[in-house]
Order: sequence, then structure tokens, then C-alpha cells
Amino acid sequence: MPGADGQPGAPLLAALRARIARDGAISVEAFMRACLTDPEHGTWRREGVIGSGGDFITAPEISQAFGELIGLWCAVAWQGMGRPVPVRLVELGPGRGTLMRDALRAVRLVPGFLEAVTVHLVEISRALREEQRRVLGADRPIAGQQPQGQSPPPSLPGQGEGGPAAATLWHETVQDVPPGPAIVVANEFLDALPIRQLVFAGGDWHERVVEADATGGLRFGVGARVRDRLPAAPPPAEGDILELRPAEAELLAALARRSAPLYALFIDYGPAEAAYGDTLQAVRRHRWVDPLAHPGTADITAHVQFARLADSARAAGLAVDGPLPQGELLGRLGIAERAARLMATNPALAGDIEAGVQRLVSPTGMGSLFKAMAVRTPGLPPVPGFG
Repeated sequence: MPGADGQPGAPLLAALRARIARDGAISVEAFMRACLTDPEHGTWRREGVIGSGGDFITAPEISQAFGELIGLWCAVAWQGMGRPVPVRLVELGPGRGTLMRDALRAVRLVPGFLEAVTVHLVEISRALREEQRRVLGADRPIAGQQPQGQSPPPSLPGQGEGGPAAATLWHETVQDVPPGPAIVVANEFLDALPIRQLVFAGGDWHERVVEADATGGLRFGVGARVRDRLPAAPPPAEGDILELRPAEAELLAALARRSAPLYALFIDYGPAEAAYGDTLQAVRRHRWVDPLAHPGTADITAHVQFARLADSARAAGLAVDGPLPQGELLGRLGIAERAARLMATNPALAGDIEAGVQRLVSPTGMGSLFKAMAVRTPGLPPVPGFG
């Protein structure tokens, strides 16, 4: 079936229309989950989603300083929990593996940390797992296996050698990560967790749904009245949309159930305070598109409501630090100083290095739109940038 842009290759659209014809309209949450994780046609089953040739680009791909600072943040967090051995260094949704590569390279400067670390990547995409293996270096020992004899990827200018070897395992979910002290990093992970959308109509909240239209596409509709207990919010007006992300609470509860000390850092885009509004969005080949027009062939996400995220963390029994604007956190962690060193080492690339860092910290762009929030086991000290 042709897509909305006239190009062939919209099998998920056909499958969704058939599902709707059979079972009726589906929730926004079910639609988003299908778009991202459908076993055959979901976005995360495709290759080349991230990067200049894909649909979007993330902070670690913009500047190596981002991953380096996050790595040093993790090392100081490890020190704050008493230097346990081993410690699980966990990344949720690690993309191409760029952040972890840069982080592991930076922490070589911290005595004992690499010897204590086992790396755990929570990733459902087979294509991205293969890319992560390549970026991190195929010679990394994996759970008792011997290195495979290949060299780490060459370093970018100014990086030094590639990140040192560390035992690396891949998992489907964070619940699969072995027990033990853990440091968790999630950059642009929460935004891809499916959301529910509720619409206020006729004096009540209703599930917002996706239904088939008469032209071969999809459209939004108003579904059944909602009887759930909803979070406290200002009085709604007709047409207001409330977004909820149930998987956030499930993730935080899973982290809180770990019996050992834990720090977790979430970096994503969205408001610090909860607000009404439709933030469902899709990006295809670096251009905004109708979120209903290209199911499975566009990256579909929604803003993170950090106030609700913090409430869910506290309800799970975790302590919360932040949120802070991304630019403020990176500034406190020393991104200006790191950029200056990179530019001095690579004068021919100084303009590109400066532009990348400015993109991350600009108050009119990612620096304010993106927020950072940390959660921790109660009793642990606040981590750098937040305390």
C-alpha cells in the first residue's frame, strides 16, 4: 500500500487498518507501541534510524563531550556509593553505542572504575545491537567469553584511544540486568515509551483513539469515558489533552526493587512542570511529519512530563534530584572546559566542536528544551551537577 507521500512500503499502515476494522479503534498508546516495536514493521526493527542518514540525531552524535561528561558523572556516582565491585553500568536505549564508547574512554582517568564495571545495554533492536557491537569494539569480553580478536574502532580526533574493554551484555529489559549496585543512564529513552492520551470532552475525560478514515489513512477520535484515577491537575477545558506514560512508573518501580545502591540519570526533552497539550510527534529523515502518516517508517515520540516522572520516582521510594535544563547540567559538569581542550587539540575542527557544544547548551534550543533528572537510593548523596 502506498504511504501518505506516495511512496511504497507502508505495511504497518495496512496492518493497523485491518486491526481497526476487526477490533475497533485503538488507543494512542497501542498505536505508538505498534509503530515502534511491531515485530516485523516497527521503527526499531529498521536499520539506520539514528544519524545523519537516518531519521534523527541525538546529543552523543553531536559532540563527544556529551558522552565523556556522562561517563565521568557515572564514575563520581560510583565513588558516592562507596566504590562497589562489581557495579552494573546500564544504558537504556543506547542508540548506536556512541555515548557508552565516549563514556568508557573518559573514565580511564578514574582509578579502579573500569575494573569494577560490567556494561549492560538494554536494547530491543537487533540492528542497533549490531551497530553497538561495532562502535564499542567487537573484542570486548562478553560474560566469560574470550575476546574475538578485533580492534576497537578508531578514535575521532582528540579522543585518544577507543574506550577500554569492559564486559558487555545486552538485555531486552532492565529487569534482566543482574542484581548488584547499578548506575543507569537513559538519554532520549523515556520519550519513546508509549503514552496514553486522554481528551476532555463533554465534561469528562475520554481515551483518545486512532481510527481509520475514508481515504486509506488514519485519524484521531474520541473513545470511551475514562474511569481511572488521574493525577492532580488544573481544571481542564473542552478539548484539553492529558498525556500519561504508564511505562515510566513501571521502569522506576523496577529500579526501586533492586536491593543494592542505585543512581539513575534521565536526560530527555519536555517541560519541568506538567501541562496539558498534544506532544505526540514524528520525525522522518530529519523532518517533522504527521504522526499518523508513516507508521513504522518515522520515529514517533512524545514529551516527558518531568514533574510526573519525579512524582512516580518518589512514589516508588526513590530520592529525586532535579530536573535541571540540560545546558545547566552540562555547564556544571565542565563542558566549556572540555570543549576548549578539544579545540586546542584539533584547531582545524574548532568551529565544528564549538558549534556542536553550543547546540547542546543553547538556551534557545536543546539546552533548555532538554532536561536532566537523577534518582537514587535514599541515603546516597546527591550526584555531581545536582547537589
